[in-house]
Amino acid sequence: MPVLPVPSAGPTFVPDMFRFKVRYRLRWLLLLFGSMAIICLLLPYRATADGGAPPFWLNLLQTGQALFFHIAFLYLSLNIFYQLITGRKRLGAYLRFIGKIILLSFAYHGVLYSFLPVAIGETYSSLPDLWCTTMQHMLPMLILSFIFAYLTNVREALIQRRIWEAQKLQLEMEKAQANFNFLKAQINPHFLHNTLNFFYAKSLPYSEELSEGILTLSDIMRYALSEHTRQDGKALLTDEVEHVNNVIKIHQMRFDHRLQVQFEVSGLLDGVLIVPFVLITLVENAFKHGDLNDPSHPLEIRLQATDGRLVFYCRNKKKNGPKQLTTGIGLENIKKRLELAYGERFRLMVADQTDFYAVELQIDGL
Repeated sequence: MPVLPVPSAGPTFVPDMFRFKVRYRLRWLLLLFGSMAIICLLLPYRATADGGAPPFWLNLLQTGQALFFHIAFLYLSLNIFYQLITGRKRLGAYLRFIGKIILLSFAYHGVLYSFLPVAIGETYSSLPDLWCTTMQHMLPMLILSFIFAYLTNVREALIQRRIWEAQKLQLEMEKAQANFNFLKAQINPHFLHNTLNFFYAKSLPYSEELSEGILTLSDIMRYALSEHTRQDGKALLTDEVEHVNNVIKIHQMRFDHRLQVQFEVSGLLDGVLIVPFVLITLVENAFKHGDLNDPSHPLEIRLQATDGRLVFYCRNKKKNGPKQLTTGIGLENIKKRLELAYGERFRLMVADQTDFYAVELQIDGL
């Protein structure tokens, strides 16, 4: 049912302090204090001055007025403090509200003291004495209301920030996917594969190593351009490991098999799914920035998959001399992709030392 707009014309008699957006519903306060009131009514009555128990109607009256005051006070203070905090109001707005709610509380208890003193439940020597006691009770409630409203605002801001970051990351991934799809549209996979196979066949009589390199390059391009991923954006771990092996093989051919690389795979890989191109990005980073010519410090790559848990470790010695410029965008993108795919079920640990660089990825619940 649509909500009709309230006409802006005409005078209004609703005070400003009652105009607020409800964040804390009244029913929760009613449930809380209603339960407390029932407990108070079920407890034994306090003895009066003459040693007898007060009548039930009097106990009900006193409990009811106290219940009404606390519910109204907290309902106003919680919601208006929340509105002031989210609206980033200045100190004057807080002081005006506190002054209004204190005056309203004084007026409420003043009316009870003058016309229905038995509903108060305590004996006071004078009206200022009653107001002083009321003030002592209100200050802790005001402080707690402000703290609770502030923590609520902080929590909602963190949630909203996470939503914005997730939406931004999703847009970035969609843009990257669109660019990737555009690139694939420009490169006909069948034409590329057929051409590489033609080069492979032509080069086979002349150089077995060259033909093997062309065939390996064809496998790399096929993995990068084919629709190997499922709807959930994951690929078989066996395909990802094969892709890493092919990239290592290409690099070894480029450097006449002088690179010192150790790649160990253990565990059960069949049927395991993983976000694609994560492992290869970490390996490519080691090839780009690592010194792989030292036999005593080879590039160490270890992958273990057991009981739905994957552990990937990559460690390399750093190159001497001028370093290649790096922005760290690749590692940051990996973290964001892993967060979207696995939430809190992964750990990516980086050890950036003086001479060595190591990264370890752990994923649970594959």
